[in-house]
Amino acid sequence: MKFIGYYRVSTVKQGVSGLGLEAQKETVRGYLNSVPRWKMVDEVVEVESGKRNDRPELARALALCRVHRATLIVAKLDRLARNAHFVTGLMESGVDFVVVDCPHFNKLTITILAAVAEAEAKAISERTKVALQAAKARGVRLGGNRGRLSASVSLAGAKASAQMRQGRARVWASDVLPVIRSIQADGARSLRAVAAELNEKGVPSPSSGVWHGNSVRRVLAQTPSM
Repeated sequence: MKFIGYYRVSTVKQGVSGLGLEAQKETVRGYLNSVPRWKMVDEVVEVESGKRNDRPELARALALCRVHRATLIVAKLDRLARNAHFVTGLMESGVDFVVVDCPHFNKLTITILAAVAEAEAKAISERTKVALQAAKARGVRLGGNRGRLSASVSLAGAKASAQMRQGRARVWASDVLPVIRSIQADGARSLRAVAAELNEKGVPSPSSGVWHGNSVRRVLAQTPSM
């Protein structure tokens, strides 16, 4: 089982000194020793000032999880569960995760949080419907000739579906691109050499199969400006 470690320290000084960081790593290692055939693919450290809500290293850790089909492992939950960026990031990433000191915080918990938001959205929708019905009862004309829109709506739906697939492909390409750039920086000159190194590292290809030169080319074509 593959893991990406994510650790947080609150100041640059603490990050440099290692205070708190080693304790988190020990906690994670203690958990992993109970997991058969585990592999720590990478470890990411977020140094926070306490004033920033954005967490670029968390985004990088989630991207690594998607690239390697790995599980995110966090030593301590503390304030993260109350941070909108953390919760939203986990919900949108689809990444499996483990919080060592808070085992009840899992995908079910995230689902509950999402369900609360969905319930609120439905309540707003219902209130909107009631308001529209009341307006209609007062003689207010609502909308236009909807019969003429069915074909255009269908076409728009097909376009939206295609755009969604293309968007997912671009996100995946942006996740794996840093790995490809790192391999190139280490001396891989050809697409075939990059593909061979990706296979050696165990990075799944877009089709969950073996990397080839052409599959590397397609990823680079998806991210020309990065």
